[in-house]
Amino acid sequence: MPGAILVAGGAGYIGSHVCKALANANYLPVVYDNMSNGHMEAVRWGPIEVGDLDDAARLDECFRIYRPEAVIHLGGFIAAGESVVDPAKYYGNNLRGILTLLDVMRAHGADRMVFSSSAAVYGTPDQIPITESAPISPVNPYGQTKAMSEQILRDYAVAYGTRSVSLRYFNAAGGDPDGEIGENHEPETHLIPLILEVPAGLRVCVDIYGDQYPTRDGTCVRDYIHVTDLAAAHVLALHRLEAPATALAYNLGNGRGFSVLEVIEAAKRVTGRNIPVRHCPPRAGDPPILLADATLAKEELGWQPMFGDLETQLEHAWRWMQRRAAAIEDARPAALDLGVASN
Repeated sequence: MPGAILVAGGAGYIGSHVCKALANANYLPVVYDNMSNGHMEAVRWGPIEVGDLDDAARLDECFRIYRPEAVIHLGGFIAAGESVVDPAKYYGNNLRGILTLLDVMRAHGADRMVFSSSAAVYGTPDQIPITESAPISPVNPYGQTKAMSEQILRDYAVAYGTRSVSLRYFNAAGGDPDGEIGENHEPETHLIPLILEVPAGLRVCVDIYGDQYPTRDGTCVRDYIHVTDLAAAHVLALHRLEAPATALAYNLGNGRGFSVLEVIEAAKRVTGRNIPVRHCPPRAGDPPILLADATLAKEELGWQPMFGDLETQLEHAWRWMQRRAAAIEDARPAALDLGVASN
């Protein structure tokens, strides 16, 4: 029987792709998710246990049933803008969750965690591209919770021998190349699905937040990484944790930056459709440029991105978006028949 890996947040966008990668590597992904942002139809490669990360008793029950050899922690709130207006939600949930999970792991002798971190730990960087040695200086509570979680993992490595890898994602994009799963947040906050919802008929325009940044066209520049490449890195990180106790951190990005306007133009080419825009004031805490140096992940994890091309990422995301839009359209007549308002 394959070794079980507890995947906290495994019913979400990145988590479901991680589960598929684990299954392809002969692990048994056990999804642990409270389903506040997850989707049951995305759980396809192993069992699911519904529960909150701060529910120690529920976690204890799952560890007794499955005896996972390691944990991949992708649970938590992720909207940077929301974290600015509701920091209590982020500090309370994200930090309480990792502490409870780590303590249950200790009680069951599980000492390996792959943690979903973020480029948000760097804040507004002094140098581009960003290496792992760059200062940790987050500019919003979401980034602070990621930085604080990484510090917790470093402290647990010293005190308790916990082994961990923190993967600092840049901008996840795309969808499963096989079309089985994709991105579906409620509400959606990520740029590429927001853009593609316009040609899919789910949105009338895409908002651009700020066009006076010190970039080549005035809009923010980001490093987009295919979600399948992200998922592959989690499996490699598990292998890296066979080494003695330590707390490691790696950037995951392609090292190429695209502005908001460039992503919109690429989406027009991929979809063959016009995408109207609306210019809005810049958001607090948005760095002008985030660009990864992922050399360390390539050297130490053996990670090699397969889908670095932006248009390939958009093609995979568009294929999924079309399926999602069709499913929404199919559901509308049934809703109307039941007398339910359809928006």
